[in-house]
Amino acid sequence: MKKKRNQIKGILLTLNLLLLGLTACGKEPDAASNLITDTDSAKRVVNMFTPMEKANPNAENSARTAHDLTVMAAEEALGLQVEYRTYTAENYQEKTYDEVLVDRARNNMDDIYLMNPDTLMLLNGEGHLADLSSLESAKNLRDVVKVANTVNGKLIGIPQEVVAYGLFVNKDMFDQYQLGLPNTPEEFLECCRVFKENGIETPVGANRWWLETFVLAQGYAELYNGGNTEADIAALNNGETKMSEYMRPGFLFLKELMDKGYIDAEKALVSEAIEAEGPDFLAGKTPIVIAYWGAAISETAYGKPDFNMQVIGFPSSMGQMPVVSLTGYGISAEAEHLEDAMAILDFIVSDEMLQLYTDNNQVISPSRNVEVDCIDALKPLNDKINEGLYVLGSNANMKVEQWGNICLVVRQLLGGATVDECMAEFDRIQAEVLGQ
Repeated sequence: MKKKRNQIKGILLTLNLLLLGLTACGKEPDAASNLITDTDSAKRVVNMFTPMEKANPNAENSARTAHDLTVMAAEEALGLQVEYRTYTAENYQEKTYDEVLVDRARNNMDDIYLMNPDTLMLLNGEGHLADLSSLESAKNLRDVVKVANTVNGKLIGIPQEVVAYGLFVNKDMFDQYQLGLPNTPEEFLECCRVFKENGIETPVGANRWWLETFVLAQGYAELYNGGNTEADIAALNNGETKMSEYMRPGFLFLKELMDKGYIDAEKALVSEAIEAEGPDFLAGKTPIVIAYWGAAISETAYGKPDFNMQVIGFPSSMGQMPVVSLTGYGISAEAEHLEDAMAILDFIVSDEMLQLYTDNNQVISPSRNVEVDCIDALKPLNDKINEGLYVLGSNANMKVEQWGNICLVVRQLLGGATVDECMAEFDRIQAEVLGQ
């Protein structure tokens, strides 16, 4: 073990030096370098299907992702070669990434797959995914990852980062009107009332994708933090508890926001994320928007505001609550190179590699041993995650897929459906999935 750690430290030093050289110029790789590389017959090969292209390892001064660096380190340490089979390179313009991935996994075409939560759930239900719980790196995972990606004791996916959603607030505007940052739905509504009465036309900037975060936080705060999570999910999965019982408080809250003009429902229904609400937020016209962790450090989103920005959790009965969503690397249960695929994944999600990934991407790590040195704006959200306070936006243990279904029903609300009609739709979806 000591020898292995020393080897990893040596590789890390080399990669960090490489990263400094690569980012010094920032030259984009030649388009031809984004194709699948030729296989070196002298090395064992592991096939990985992802939406990302692999940079040409021989290209000078080309920008590489932190993911590429971890894979390069794994190849060197294990004497393996990773072949990227990608959505773009395979030229599947007629289908979505998820559709292509499911088809490939069902036909055992690759060893490792980068999957969205609903795809993880689907393929595991069909028996296509291997159990990753025996990996050494799995011992270090945060509880949030284990809860989201473990089904019947089987760990089906491990991510390289935890994606957290929160409320992005203009703290200067809250201070101007002597408002504290809201913890509960009632406090949030009061803040919106004060903003509205002081001439702020739309206190909450919204789009057609992320309003379900309010619903998830309010509906599932106690489910995930009340100490009875397993039994509560089992009741949902067998139909004993209706999904609508959890959804109703959040939908009533959204309806009140709409009715009082705190969000513009018509605009939100047709708006893409950040594009519509972003300019007003950055201009100090809208005090609150919804976004994910990475938007706080991206210059194309909210990375350089001219005001004191804070990212906090969504209002709930248990206080500010982050909403967490996870992708995950899964391995085919019948992978042609199963042992080598396990070794590759174990390496790239080891603490050492996750530290490299986290340092370069400034994200929350799936390992409880790896901390992110985040910007001040993100510290409130990060503190909640570290305290173990969160709501999962996706959970492979739930038979009814959460994030996508809630998003679609929220759009019905934005389009004029009543809360009761939305609850009936949830009951229909649940009954259909459970065969009831």
